[in-house]
Amino acid sequence: MDIESRIMRILVTGATGFIGNRLCQLLISEGHRVRGVSRSGGGVAAGVDYRVADFADPAAIKESLQGIDCIVHLAGRAHVLNKQADSPDLYRSVNRDATLQLARLAIEAGVGRFIFISSIGVNGNQSAGQRFTEQSPVNPAADYARSKLEAETGLRELVQTADMQLVIIRPPLVYGADAPGNFRTLLKVVDKNIPSPFAAVRNTRSIISVDNLANLISLAAQHPDAAGQLFLASDGSDVSTHQMLGALAQGMQKRQWSIPVPQALLAMVLKLTGKGDMYTQLCGSLAVDCSHARQILGYRPDTDTLRSLMQVGRHYRIDHHRAT
Repeated sequence: MDIESRIMRILVTGATGFIGNRLCQLLISEGHRVRGVSRSGGGVAAGVDYRVADFADPAAIKESLQGIDCIVHLAGRAHVLNKQADSPDLYRSVNRDATLQLARLAIEAGVGRFIFISSIGVNGNQSAGQRFTEQSPVNPAADYARSKLEAETGLRELVQTADMQLVIIRPPLVYGADAPGNFRTLLKVVDKNIPSPFAAVRNTRSIISVDNLANLISLAAQHPDAAGQLFLASDGSDVSTHQMLGALAQGMQKRQWSIPVPQALLAMVLKLTGKGDMYTQLCGSLAVDCSHARQILGYRPDTDTLRSLMQVGRHYRIDHHRAT
């Protein structure tokens, strides 16, 4: 179903981040009026009304909400390298409490729709031979995912007695040449020609390009049938960790050095070194069914994930060499 084109006033939190920057560029190209909110201020997307605001400052948030039709809430606390600095309370403070405060202020300001970008981790860190769907039970395995689930639950309770519509999107790993976190680590590993021990790993991972995710969010902001819906997101095609690294290497014009280490040995080594979670992330399977978004929103992703990964590798190589 095609949606009727109309100009919207959309506020994007986390607007200067990896996903936020790409989303702002897309929304501007579609003719929408976009206000970007972040703690760091100005971004790079031309035409965006950037505002500096901290979620600890309700007055600044209220001012940013004036005249807004739809909020896309991307800001939050994700993965950090120094896990000793992390705690369940810190995740809850940012991902749950600040989200609910923003939603309350949005209701007061008369915002029509609130899009919350959650995480597929709410469903679990492995799909155990089946694809996650919107009907799959929740089973968060980490503090980050638990805080996202708590935010989802709180948001659903808030909108029960309000006029504001809620849309929740749960993406898996989001990739791109500028991606932070775990995907940035994979890019660096491939670029340095570090041998891969995953040649014998036959897992299945659903991931999503930042362009596909931005397109899905844009549809969710505009489509009338998105109201009250939960959408799982992905490219629509799956890859193994070995294929992912190979495609990135091909894009970087690197030779992929692969060692077929048995999975049981990989699991044992990573567990003994205190990196058992890394084994699950790199060797486990996590498959997502995005057909609900296709049926309701007319979501049509670029499903050639390996080609997209090669393009990411090529862009990373060009950008990295330019920077050095």
